[in-house]
Amino acid sequence: MIGRVRQTLQATFAWVLPLDERCAKLYLSEAQFALFKTMRRSERQHHLRVLEKLLKKGQNHPALITAALLHDVGKTRARFTIIERILAVLVKKFLPHQFETWANGEAKGWKQPFVVSAKHPEWGAEMVAMAGDDAMVVELIRQHQNRLKHPPANEFEDLLVALQASDDVS
Repeated sequence: MIGRVRQTLQATFAWVLPLDERCAKLYLSEAQFALFKTMRRSERQHHLRVLEKLLKKGQNHPALITAALLHDVGKTRARFTIIERILAVLVKKFLPHQFETWANGEAKGWKQPFVVSAKHPEWGAEMVAMAGDDAMVVELIRQHQNRLKHPPANEFEDLLVALQASDDVS
């Protein structure tokens, strides 16, 4: 929860924080970078922090790097405010069954933040697949909010856990 508070503060003050996108441009194809640029400034900063954490840990798998920079791109399908994001996080944390109920349906009206929060991994996976990304990138993005119930058993699961750990602290 403290990580979410930190993310909220970072998003709130994103306009004053520096944004150096050269790193993203270095790792992403032209089509991928175009997707990256569709995200809000605060989201791009978040993704660059996720990448930085992974690289500091020696994680440099190409699919992981791409997923780190694009894992929340599905949120661009339906914009929502910082207050709506906070509401979605709190309801998901403290009222998970209610969150699941509200997250079904279309991203319209008062349910929009819940739907976007729940469905953005699937939407993002579709978007990067259409941009020509490989299957591992697509699947890392699709699964980035799904926690394993067992220790990682293969390369994909190792990468997923690494992405989630860096996302959680960024």
